[in-house]
Amino acid sequence: MGAFALIAGSVTAAGAAAAEDASAAASGEYQAESGHRYITFSYWHQGLSRPYLRWRDWDATLDWNAENPTASSVSVEIDAAAIDSGVDEFDDHLRGEKFFDVENHPTITFESTSLTETGEKSGTMTGDLTIKGVTKAVTLDVTMNRGFFDERGKQYKIGFSATGAVKRSDFGVDLFTPVVGDDVEIIIEAEFIMPKK
Repeated sequence: MGAFALIAGSVTAAGAAAAEDASAAASGEYQAESGHRYITFSYWHQGLSRPYLRWRDWDATLDWNAENPTASSVSVEIDAAAIDSGVDEFDDHLRGEKFFDVENHPTITFESTSLTETGEKSGTMTGDLTIKGVTKAVTLDVTMNRGFFDERGKQYKIGFSATGAVKRSDFGVDLFTPVVGDDVEIIIEAEFIMPKK
């Protein structure tokens, strides 16, 4: 089987609570599970530390093709105002016009355009990232962690990890560069569920 394929019944101890007849996630449309999805990013601050920030509110739709995973696609929408640095005053600055300008640009979006296999359960996903009205192609390294039918919830689940990097200057969010780093590392952990019919 191709990249991202998951052998049915190969359930680890960590997944022992799943149904014994666990199988690969079926093809279809999945939604990001609100309690288990994370977008985190980091950058160098004056060479002194690497703050880690996240967005608390975002959603994603995955069109999963189990037979041909490279034909799968994902669409992501982030509430730009939901940024969370852990410091309220800094969050207010980040929402302002000198940074994300959430009043005029309330959403950040990502639309995948291609997926390429790099290993048994890994690949690279390229897509269009739009921040403050600026759209740039971004490539993420993606790993499919697991897919199965959850007997308890009576629905298919699938989980991914992804990493990537962007330059904030590409999107007009470059205040204080180069004192504050331009390179931003992105870390994504997301579980998707197929809605019950």
